[in-house]
Amino acid sequence: MSEQTEKELIKNDILGKVLFSSSDIKDRISELGKEITQDYKYKNLLLVSILRGGVIFLSDLIKEIDLPLSIDFMSISAYGINGTSTGVVRITKDLDESIEGKDVLIAEDIIDTGLTISYLLRNLKSRFPNSLEICTLLDRDIRRIADINIKYIGFKIGEKYIVGYGLDYKQKFRNLQSIYELKLDTVKKDIEFLKSSSNV
Repeated sequence: MSEQTEKELIKNDILGKVLFSSSDIKDRISELGKEITQDYKYKNLLLVSILRGGVIFLSDLIKEIDLPLSIDFMSISAYGINGTSTGVVRITKDLDESIEGKDVLIAEDIIDTGLTISYLLRNLKSRFPNSLEICTLLDRDIRRIADINIKYIGFKIGEKYIVGYGLDYKQKFRNLQSIYELKLDTVKKDIEFLKSSSNV
């Protein structure tokens, strides 16, 4: 999405302030790439992205890793109550190749409760990888429930509705170049619906 289009969305009171600009994101991913390059020398590195949000992050991250590597993808459906994650997960697309003996790095766009990623870690560990770690662009640990270790973190965030750079609202705004706060009015109707549903 062009910078001009993003400005129009701000003007129309759909998007709020920029939390992380495209240059902020680029610089941080470059730093993460250098760390990963150093840590995974002489290892059989496989990056796994969870569709759909993590794809943009993965695409930019692998360009900053100066090592031979491979990539694979998983798709999941996480079930929750009133929009919250309970960690109940169904795999809708599994990995195409075996991860046995490989050094697996999961590339996620955002982690909050940690329940879904905790399930995936248990699932993938049962497949005998040599190592299994997490790299997330955004860490919302204020919501953390599951006890997980995240080796690489791009940015920490608080309780904000955010979109852009792979993150969506009703499958929209993934192609924004920066990460924005979503105006509360944009999601207000959904919040009111969820509250009324919980009182039924």
